[in-house]
Amino acid sequence: MIDETAAEIADMQTHSSSEVAVKAARALRSVTEREFPTVDEYHRALDRNSSALQRANPSHASLHNTQCEIVETVATSNVETVTAAKNLTLDTIDAIIERIEESKQAAADRVASMIESTQTLLTHDYSTTVLSGIEAAVEDGTELTVYVTESRPRYLGRKTARRLGEYDGVDTRLIVDSAAGSYLDDVDHVFIGMTCIVDKTLYNRVGTYPIAATAADVAVPVTSVGSAAKIIEGGFRFENEQRVTSEVMREPPEGFKIENPAYDATPVGLLENVVTDEGVIMPESLGE
Repeated sequence: MIDETAAEIADMQTHSSSEVAVKAARALRSVTEREFPTVDEYHRALDRNSSALQRANPSHASLHNTQCEIVETVATSNVETVTAAKNLTLDTIDAIIERIEESKQAAADRVASMIESTQTLLTHDYSTTVLSGIEAAVEDGTELTVYVTESRPRYLGRKTARRLGEYDGVDTRLIVDSAAGSYLDDVDHVFIGMTCIVDKTLYNRVGTYPIAATAADVAVPVTSVGSAAKIIEGGFRFENEQRVTSEVMREPPEGFKIENPAYDATPVGLLENVVTDEGVIMPESLGE
């Protein structure tokens, strides 16, 4: 279970960072199904398996934070039996998953309240929280036009477009990433997710930065949406990832190199605001 989940995370089969954190937390339950002679042995196994899950994608702050919370809660609990340690692990995992789901819903509800009927929106990549916010607005009777970038080279935006295309109240229009600037003049608001915010920098799926910069140039507000737990004040260093070159081009490159970063860095000054489960945050209040 641990190895399979780590491989799935590394391969980005799960696209939303909050979904990654939930999936990893659930995978860690498998450690409680094994037998251990002592509490110390159990702690070591829990830490070892948690580290494997974190290494699968070092860029995911929510994955890092939730896994550390599980391990540290058990390690500092002073439980005396393996059974008690296992029960505490399961309780902690359940509490974390519930908190993540509640945080996503609270942030999505705030997004929905910001969206007005007949607006034209643009979103990039695949954010379950942004999707939930748009879906909640539509279920309340709002009618929207939504431009969705393909989010190459993984084409995660197509997944977003398919979801939005299921709603009669959404006129969904899929565009290539490089066409975003051609449509931003017609857009009222850009909503994007977040992998994390560290030191006044939003790290999100590659392609976010040029959209935010172009939107700022044409005075279209950009809102980043996610759990407040993704805003990191210390103890976490973002590590970008170079994806396999076959995602960009199947045949081997001859005479040139292919670079395929998974994320890019957007200065929070390009954002209108950041919406989390805890409220709306102004960019100037983020970081030092």
